[in-house]
Amino acid sequence: MSDKYIAYYKGDTEVSVDFSAERISSDGAIVLLEKLERKHKLVQYFSKLIPDHRDQRKVTHTVEKLLKQRVFNMVQGYEDCNDVNHLKSDPLFEHVLEGDMASQPTLSRFDNSLDKHSIIELCYGWVDRYIESLAGRQCITIDIDATDDATHGKQQLAMFNGFYGQFMYNELLFHDGGTDQIIVPVLRPGNSHSNKWYVAILKRIITRIRGLYPSMKINIRADSGFSCASFYQLAEDYDLRFCIAIPSNNRLKKEVETLRESIKQTYADKNEKHQEFASFTYKADSWHKSYPCYAKVESTGVGTNVRFFVSNFDQQQASSIYFDFYLKRGDTSENRMNHYGLKVHSFNESTQSRPVASIPK
Repeated sequence: MSDKYIAYYKGDTEVSVDFSAERISSDGAIVLLEKLERKHKLVQYFSKLIPDHRDQRKVTHTVEKLLKQRVFNMVQGYEDCNDVNHLKSDPLFEHVLEGDMASQPTLSRFDNSLDKHSIIELCYGWVDRYIESLAGRQCITIDIDATDDATHGKQQLAMFNGFYGQFMYNELLFHDGGTDQIIVPVLRPGNSHSNKWYVAILKRIITRIRGLYPSMKINIRADSGFSCASFYQLAEDYDLRFCIAIPSNNRLKKEVETLRESIKQTYADKNEKHQEFASFTYKADSWHKSYPCYAKVESTGVGTNVRFFVSNFDQQQASSIYFDFYLKRGDTSENRMNHYGLKVHSFNESTQSRPVASIPK
């Protein structure tokens, strides 16, 4: 007897229902995940960094299997441990995980088994894996950026951020500006300022890199949220080259007031696009020394816009620093986070008042 049932005909088209399939899955992408894992062995690599304090006589699922199940579930959109209750009969998950899936209580215990030390070791694992790829390179660029990731439950570290007006995580990512590699990702509480922890983490990354490659030249790119006195001191101590945006203030505005008025009268009032650069020396009260500061003053066709950035690159024109170096972070950092499915905001760095463009999840 056939399991195929003809429901009806629409013209010459047969609309039927077929019940002959035995076990099916709607999570076909897990096959691609398994292929990636077999090639790069990321889950295997990181599972070795997670301590296992369980009584091995009573262990059914290895740390590698637990991590693999947790990662694959989340990539497929199953973030909650109790999602396993309706996935445990999925034939693809069963095949890829080579047997029964771990239960919700087992996964929950696994999630909560990592202490601060374990998380730090995982972060160093990210950095060390990145450093393994640096053989033969003389110079690298590190892009630093943060992204707001809205939360919709009572997750740990999900806190209200007044700037974004939502409960969220404020994730911090370090990228290689030349290869787009993630050097290390950091999950931060939602109410964190953009530059929270980043200088201390950057110092550890640089120390790790220079430990193996002492002569490695390191450039840093970041937006104005990461401009702070501790960063400039770090750059001085570790001989870092950088270009970093800085938020506008009255002292900076006075430096370009004449140029801004000139462009406004000549171009902005006529709705014509035009831009010029100004350069001067600037030192905020909290900085340990002065640095060359630059301003891009432009008529956008609908008004004027001024952006300030500071750099210690030697003997380079402002336009070259801005267009040939700084703006490239838009692709290597912001666009990469958008590719990962994270929300990215572009800021008008002359005001830092609100996001002027956003890419939703």
